[in-house]
Amino acid sequence: MPYLKMPFAEPTLIIDGDLFLYRATTSVEEETQWSENIWSLATDIDAAKRVFNNMIENFKSQLMVDKVVLTFTGTKNFRRSVEETYKTQRKKTRKPVGYAALLDWCAEEYEAITIDCLEADDIMGIICSMPGTKAICVSDDKDMMGIPGKLYRPQGNERMDITLEEADAFFLKQALMGDMTDGYAGLKGCGPKSAEKILGSRPTWEAVVKAYADQDFSEEYALTQARLARILRADDWDDEKQEPILWDPRKWVRGV
Repeated sequence: MPYLKMPFAEPTLIIDGDLFLYRATTSVEEETQWSENIWSLATDIDAAKRVFNNMIENFKSQLMVDKVVLTFTGTKNFRRSVEETYKTQRKKTRKPVGYAALLDWCAEEYEAITIDCLEADDIMGIICSMPGTKAICVSDDKDMMGIPGKLYRPQGNERMDITLEEADAFFLKQALMGDMTDGYAGLKGCGPKSAEKILGSRPTWEAVVKAYADQDFSEEYALTQARLARILRADDWDDEKQEPILWDPRKWVRGV
């Protein structure tokens, strides 16, 4: 049973395995036409392994860190207990050819963590927000900007040290904007600029609730959106019970 709330005493890259394994397998997938009406897809597994290994080695080189831990999404998702439609539309999105085989290979080749009820993002968030940890999150997913700690975004070669205040502001902004890709709507018509205007220079939960109330939505609905938006942090995880602690604004220690 993996325990997450144990700060890494040495620099460690906590890598979004879902994202980079998907990129590796997609990059080597090849389409072949056999006849006018017959097409197929194929993947060279060894080529996919080389691409993935090269990605990892590049991260290690860029950040001058040798230790690596991969995170992968489990088969269940606790957010479905918050809102049953969460990410259901993604069922139609196929994984690249060879993805499952590469996932098994990663579990043998690297230190990897999968927890049944969590997404890869949540595992990264819990580990990388532990006080005193030397873990560095490696992901291009914008949602990771809602986690206080060190973040490396490879696509733009961005190195970020996100404060608690910045992480809280990003989280509240996401709670307003929603994410239709993930299946939660947020506040109708609320984009980045609208969310920033609502939150102002000192974002608060009360400002979020008022914005929802102005469109005749209850605080309960606003709270559901916030719980779907929140990537788990160390304080949002019960390590003994191996279950999330749903975000509660009444117990929120504000960073802003």
